[in-house]
Amino acid sequence: MAMTKVKKPHAALLASPGMGHLIPVLELGKRMVTHHDFLVTVFVVASDPASTSLLNSPTPNDDLGIVALPSVDISGLVDPKAPLVAKLLVLMRESLPSLRSSIAAMKCRPTALVVDLFGTDAFAIANEFGMLRYVFDTTTAWFLAVALHSSSIGKNVIWEEHVKSQKPLKVPGCKSLRFEDTLESFLNIDRFDGSQFLGTEMTKTDGILINTWEDLESTTVKALRDNNFLGRVVKVPIYPVGPLIRKDRKQVLDKEVKIWLDKQPTESVIYVSFGSGGTLSAKQIIELAWGLEQSRQRFIWVVRPPSENALGTYFTIGKNDGDGMPDYLPEGFFTRTKDIGLVIPMWAPQAQILSHPSVGGFLSHCGWNSTLESILNGVPMIAWPLYAEQKMNAALLTEEFGIAVRPKLSQTDEIVERDEIATMVKMIMVDNEEGHAMRTRVKELNSSAEKALSKGGSSYNSLSQIAKDCLQRLQA
Repeated sequence: MAMTKVKKPHAALLASPGMGHLIPVLELGKRMVTHHDFLVTVFVVASDPASTSLLNSPTPNDDLGIVALPSVDISGLVDPKAPLVAKLLVLMRESLPSLRSSIAAMKCRPTALVVDLFGTDAFAIANEFGMLRYVFDTTTAWFLAVALHSSSIGKNVIWEEHVKSQKPLKVPGCKSLRFEDTLESFLNIDRFDGSQFLGTEMTKTDGILINTWEDLESTTVKALRDNNFLGRVVKVPIYPVGPLIRKDRKQVLDKEVKIWLDKQPTESVIYVSFGSGGTLSAKQIIELAWGLEQSRQRFIWVVRPPSENALGTYFTIGKNDGDGMPDYLPEGFFTRTKDIGLVIPMWAPQAQILSHPSVGGFLSHCGWNSTLESILNGVPMIAWPLYAEQKMNAALLTEEFGIAVRPKLSQTDEIVERDEIATMVKMIMVDNEEGHAMRTRVKELNSSAEKALSKGGSSYNSLSQIAKDCLQRLQA
């Protein structure tokens, strides 16, 4: 008797603009294809040169397709000064007609739709075509718990108790959120409905995927699954599937960077970067330059022109087109640090730098992608958050994971001063008790992450269960 060939489940993935969303969504798609026998189509709302460059990189095989949705103009729909969350929600909503027409034209309709946190409006399309619906939280389980809890208690409670009175936001079974680490969207009562919307929509899905793993956030994951969590506001399966980071080793280091790194001793260089869009003020850049110089530790620093807006380049960052060195650093800085430092304008291949044996520390804005890349390379961190949920990530890195040190702000002008910077750099780079403990701990987390992703590991099994559910829907 001839055997009937079982069709592969087909998943459509929808990614918001920005490397923080696009990278984990693409990596999820790759993993679904290479380890769980899926067909995957990734739909991307791309709005910056870095995202476009990433979309043009080769895919692992023919079972993974990438579709860039046409760009949309939202200038007349949202205030230019509106928070990033508001802009992303509008941008994603305006891209839905293109997404629907693309799916309708497919010969092989997707079995499931996986969206990141800003794409939940697309579930109307999933319902229309009879698709399973999943949300992919590209950050932490703790962020997910806070988002869900905030949507259940209402904005008045958040505003009166957490913002105005500056009391910690207590989340059942999880770490409380201090006011000084709170989300930016909580600070403006008029904009808070966006966060509520995200939390509410997530509870109506067939599952929530998280870019973390069981052993990293075991207490929070357990709380999310608890039958008593928020009076069962969350009635959907929770799937930790991470850590999902860039693993494309085809991209090579610039010759100058590789030659310089190859000359340095093992774990002697601190890499300094604030992500694909983060910027510092002119005064803070000066203090950082002096701090690195005073530390006398080797460094690679990705620098961008100063901006008073920490999100100054979020939608515009790309590779540097010029060869000139920045002129906004202290006079004589390059001469004084030529033997210990390398400055790279605008952009650098971060994954490749962090994986180099000479790199032993990372001064980071604490974006979750960067955090996971640091952990997966066994590199301790200086946690320097700028925006979004990065203060929450910094709190986890320092207080829960024990793999980072966090700067203290000057009481007078809200900046991190040069002496503080030099002290932190030496703390994680020099052979001392604190630095040794962080280095040991991050290597333990690295091993834990690799175990979670391997066959039979917790993250591997989570995606296996999703594949099983998709196959059942396909065969129904």
